[in-house]
Amino acid sequence: MTDEIKIEYLRCPIRQVISRYCDKWSMLVLYSLHTSESGTMRYNELRRHMEDCSQKMLSQTLRNLEQGGLVQRTVYPEVPPRVEYTLTDKGQSLIPSITSLIDWAKLNFGTLLG
Repeated sequence: MTDEIKIEYLRCPIRQVISRYCDKWSMLVLYSLHTSESGTMRYNELRRHMEDCSQKMLSQTLRNLEQGGLVQRTVYPEVPPRVEYTLTDKGQSLIPSITSLIDWAKLNFGTLLG
């Protein structure tokens, strides 16, 4: 019986989404791309938005989001190479949920820190 529960728990869609994409850096990258004027940002632009995120962590986060199909990475064959990040349609479809979470956090901010 416990093995069945564990398997069902691991197959839970919300658990998979949260474990892959709901860390603070992923949410910030997705929201930063969404709120950028052009919808496209370069690595250093993202770093400026997230100064407390290490280069290594930002690189890992971008790679994870790209592998998950939420962010598209475009490399331009220039010297030096130019790399830009944009939300995919799948990534864009997650934005309303992130925005709702932000709104909830703003509404409850005082009680969350208490």
